[in-house]
Order: sequence, then structure tokens, then C-alpha cells
Amino acid sequence: MDSLITAAARALAAGDPLGALKRVALREDPPALALRGIAMAQLGELVRAKALLRRAARAFGPKEAVARARCVVAEAETALASRDLGWPANELDAARETLEEHGDRVNAAHARYLDARRLLLIGRLDEAERSLGELEPAAFPPALRAAHELVAAGIAIRRLQTGTARAALVRAERAAHRAGIPALTAEVERASLALNTPAARLIARGEERVLLLEDVEALLQSKALIVDACRHVVRDAHTMVSLARRPVLFVLARVLAEAWPGDVPRELLVARAFRAKLTDESYRARLRVEMGRLRKALRRLAGVSATKRGFALVPRRARGVVVLARPVEEQHAAVLAFLADGESWSSSALALALGASQRTAQRALDSLAVAGKVQSFGQGRARRWMTPPVPGFTTTLLLPGPLPSD
Repeated sequence: MDSLITAAARALAAGDPLGALKRVALREDPPALALRGIAMAQLGELVRAKALLRRAARAFGPKEAVARARCVVAEAETALASRDLGWPANELDAARETLEEHGDRVNAAHARYLDARRLLLIGRLDEAERSLGELEPAAFPPALRAAHELVAAGIAIRRLQTGTARAALVRAERAAHRAGIPALTAEVERASLALNTPAARLIARGEERVLLLEDVEALLQSKALIVDACRHVVRDAHTMVSLARRPVLFVLARVLAEAWPGDVPRELLVARAFRAKLTDESYRARLRVEMGRLRKALRRLAGVSATKRGFALVPRRARGVVVLARPVEEQHAAVLAFLADGESWSSSALALALGASQRTAQRALDSLAVAGKVQSFGQGRARRWMTPPVPGFTTTLLLPGPLPSD
């Protein structure tokens, strides 16, 4: 490796892509192509970066398997940054195995961290945690230790384990300062914002207030009966009942919870659950049927009693009833939650992250675009969508991933 390549690599490691480009911008040999690709990725030119890294991987000869594997890892990182979640994960696994076989433990670990971050992004928390558990961060450079702690913090945040998340972010901040890479320090700071901005709204006894993530964690461990509008479940400290596939029952449960300890008139219940403007005998009969179903679904948590004017919720063990609502109520809130990270997403990547079809994701994006809440650039398969974050709100509770269960 010549001196210019060495100097460019050191500049990239220090987070100075322009300094690296000054040394290799006019060169077309494989190492220079790879370094140019990484530099372009650090500058945000992700499409150009992927093309350069792909050229570099092809240009390395059959005896340069390690160099080719490093290019694959760099391309995978660029794909993750551009939210190309459909990038073939098996190629990253093969590259990681090659690096491990040739003793490049640092880049092999980086490949595993990339895989864990992708799994975290699409809500597969257990798999991400298993992947992370196979590595010992103390043996790696500060930048990789920061990456390890960022993934660990992300998993803890999505599971509402705020104490664990704070400790991981403190370690990540220390490692990022030791690494001396401004972009990494900024990433840690952005991750820390999720713990210090409102994450949900609490509705109880006709009043409403915002909650931080640690407040949500404390609420879930309290003795209250919680109607969770973030995950569409009803739960107390011992039992959880999902109503995610029974939207009418969930609407009824939420309306009753918002009115607790009072009752709710039949007319209001019909209007909210069935979206009917007028209440006739057929709607009253349907309401009685749905209330019977709700009573059966919540039998371990609460009763549903009839009153002169409507119905009321009666908790069995809990001391009170509250509603945990999203910070921003929106039909396509989950789509906005992903776009709120400030990165550009394709509709196929959103579909993969949401666990929905690409057509469903596209319809949601089109609806949000008409409302002026998202914007796109590019055409065809290169089309990307993005939006600025919702000011003052974290979107953790909108993203996939289970809340703590029984």
C-alpha cells in the first residue's frame, strides 16, 4: 500500500473525507476506488458511494478476498445509511466470515454491528441482541465500542428499559470522544434525545400530559389499568390483552377508559366505534353485541357495566384507568416514525420495516405527500422519501417491537 493510500485511509478513519479525496480523487486503482467510495459515503453522496465500492470489489483480484470483503462491508454500511433494507444480508454474512477466517477481527465485528443495526431497525430485537452478544466490545477500537453501545441502547430504548439505555449511551459518548470522530459524536447525541423528549401522552380523568420514556416505563410497572393506544393492548401489572386485530373493541375500550370513572353515553360510543351520525335501534343492538365481546376479552382485567345512559369500565385489580396515547395521532404514524430519522427511505424499505406490502407503504406515502407531510426525490427505483422530524417529539413508541409483556 503506497503512502497516498495510507494517508487517505488515516484521514477517513479520523472522519476527514475531503482530506482523503485530495489524495485519491484522480486514481482508478481498486484501493483508491474503495477509499473514494467511503469518502463519498461520509459526505452523503450515497448513490455514488455504492457505485464506487461495487467497482472496487470487482477490481480486486481473486487473491484479494479480504479487500473484496471489506468493500462489501462498506457497501452494506452505505446501503443501511440510505435505508436500502433489501440489500442482500447473505453477502454481508459471507464477507464477515471471510474477514474472520483471515484474522481481520475489527472489520468482521463491524459487519456484525451493521447486521444488528439492520435487525434493530426492522424491529427484530431478539435477533439483534443475539448478534450483539457474540461480540466483546472491550477488545475493539473506540469507534466500534461506540457502535456496540449505540445498538445496545437502541434495543433497550425499544424495550423501554431506560436505565439500561442511559448507561449504554454514556459508554457510547465516552467511546465516541475517544474516537475523535465528530459524526459519531453527533450520532450519539441524536440517540440521547430519545430519552429527553416527550414519547407519549397520558390521558386520565379528563386531563392530558406528556410523558418521557422513563415515565412510560414507570407507568407500565404501576398498578393502573392501561389502555395502550400505541400498541393497541389493554394491560395491568399482571395481564395483557391485545386488541390489535379487533379495532372496534379497542375504540370502545379507549373511549370507556378516557371517561373513567364516569360512564359514556350510548350515542357517543356508537359515533366513535361505528362512525354513525345517528343512533337507531340497529346500532344499539350492534353496540350491545360488541360490548359483550369486549366484556369477554377483558374479563381478567375489567368489567363493563351498563348504566342508565351507557356503559362504564370497572377495573378488577387496578387502582385507576389511564390511556397511553401516541405523541402525535396520525393515520400513517408508523410511516412518519421511520421517516422522522431524517434519512431518505424507499417505499420497499419502508414496507420491509413495517411488515406490510410495498403497495400499502406506497399508498400511505402518497396520502402523506398530498397532505404535505412528506416529500420525494428521484424517479423509479431510485425514488426516495423523507421528512424532517416532528419537532419536540420522539417516535420510539410508533416503531415495531414488543412492549414488555407479562
